[in-house]
Amino acid sequence: MKKFDLDERLIDFSVMIITIVNDLPKTKAGNHLSGQLIRCGTSPALNYAEAQSGESRKDFIHKMKISLKELRETYTCLRIIERAKLFNNSCVLNTAKAENNELISIFVKSVETAQKRIKT
Repeated sequence: MKKFDLDERLIDFSVMIITIVNDLPKTKAGNHLSGQLIRCGTSPALNYAEAQSGESRKDFIHKMKISLKELRETYTCLRIIERAKLFNNSCVLNTAKAENNELISIFVKSVETAQKRIKT
């Protein structure tokens, strides 16, 4: 996978999250989860962009780990929204969760690879 491809996927994922957030109900729970989801769901794209300009390999790894942490938080938030039935379009929600899982896998492998390169 090229860097550009991952960058584009993360931006597309952020847009998908924004779409979900905009359709959450304006209730106490909906407002709380929409605020949480907009932060953690768009953060990976922004942190990945920062990682590309990392000052060192350790800085790169740190920012990649932040992206990974935010992706995991996003997945949990999407699961809460699904179980609480706060979002009506299950197709969009399932697509977001599937992409979220794929991105988590990519970031786990990227961090592992970068950490191995530090040791050698």
